[in-house]
Amino acid sequence: MTFEWLKRYMPRGLYGRAALILLLPVVALQLVVSVVFVQRHFEGVTEQMSREIARQINATLDPKREQDEGINDALRFDFLPTSSDEVPDRDLRRWYDFSGIVVIRTLRTYVIGFERAHLVDDWTVLVWVQRGDGPLTLIEFDRERASASNPHQLLVNMVVFGALLTVIAYLYLRNQLRPITRLAQAAEAFGRGRHVPYSPSGAVEVRSAGHAFLDMRARIERQIEQRTMMLSGISHDLRTPLTRLRLAVSMLEDDDREPLERDIDDMQKLIDAFLDFARGNADSAQPEATDIPDFVQRVVNDCSRSGTPVRLVETLGAGRVMLRQMAMRRAIENLIGNAERYGSRCEVSVVLTEKSLRIRIEDDGPGIATDQRDAALRPFVRLDPARNQDKGSGVGLGLAIAADIARAHGGVLRLGKSESMGGLRADIVVAR
Repeated sequence: MTFEWLKRYMPRGLYGRAALILLLPVVALQLVVSVVFVQRHFEGVTEQMSREIARQINATLDPKREQDEGINDALRFDFLPTSSDEVPDRDLRRWYDFSGIVVIRTLRTYVIGFERAHLVDDWTVLVWVQRGDGPLTLIEFDRERASASNPHQLLVNMVVFGALLTVIAYLYLRNQLRPITRLAQAAEAFGRGRHVPYSPSGAVEVRSAGHAFLDMRARIERQIEQRTMMLSGISHDLRTPLTRLRLAVSMLEDDDREPLERDIDDMQKLIDAFLDFARGNADSAQPEATDIPDFVQRVVNDCSRSGTPVRLVETLGAGRVMLRQMAMRRAIENLIGNAERYGSRCEVSVVLTEKSLRIRIEDDGPGIATDQRDAALRPFVRLDPARNQDKGSGVGLGLAIAADIARAHGGVLRLGKSESMGGLRADIVVAR
């Protein structure tokens, strides 16, 4: 037997599950106490008291016993006038009076000539008794003589003190869970490219996990910084000889100069691509509230003014999203440049919902085969069968840079086939 169906009804949050773990034992304990103690104890006491009152009724109505006014007064029975027309059709009690069931059952079993019983409140019991051919007798006595006091006070105390202790335990448990929540928030923010101040607190295990997270974050930031510095140093060292080469080549004849200048330009573009890739996750700019789709419209307009055949064809939803604008602009421009390089037209669409932002770039180029899309997102991968390399040089960093920037925003870059244009469809999806 599996309990997969039960998962749909369980809380998903840590606080909800902790509260459930806390409440279930308390509720189960109260139910056990109520059933075992209240039912069995009070039912047993009620049955004994009802049996005793039945003996007293039998003794009072016994025709063979000589009537003794002193004994009758001690038994405290009230004999009321009645007739056969006044006898109820059935035993009467309130629906929630469970001890009344035991009283009526016991009286019916042990009272000779028992006809009906009437329990209308917590104070009085009426019993109709018919002894043979004798007159119908209506006996009235106090309810407390036939049954134990209703366990209302015990139940109220159980509920009140159980709720009080549950609240106290939940407050303590919340203080223990808060450090875990803070750690999760800091880790999530770091995954989105934000640096949230965090100091370990709470239990020893939570503190240990917090210190491990801080060490991991420091190592990752140090690695990114070292990679950026290394590539920046390499680019700086290469720019000087490239400048000298450009000056030397400029003095050559046109036939010899133009091929060499193209090679120098290609080398310059390679260096710039390396630097863009290094800055993908090392961008220190803080996320800021960005108006969508105005931001995407500005990027598309800038690309269009530079001669790129691109246009914004659809915008759904409007609002503000926390973005690092320079990094996101670089990702969109890379995807648009990629579409221009391998296609003749490019279309951009934006869909903004309450939960996510999706920026889609489509082209009419050859696209990328399904089994090669994952490889296309890795750095320095060039897909010769899917992309025409003759249209420009590259080192396979355009999609990798866009994917890194999407991950830095807590999102993802998805590749697919454009249904409307037939080429590549690239979606940047960022959770709000």
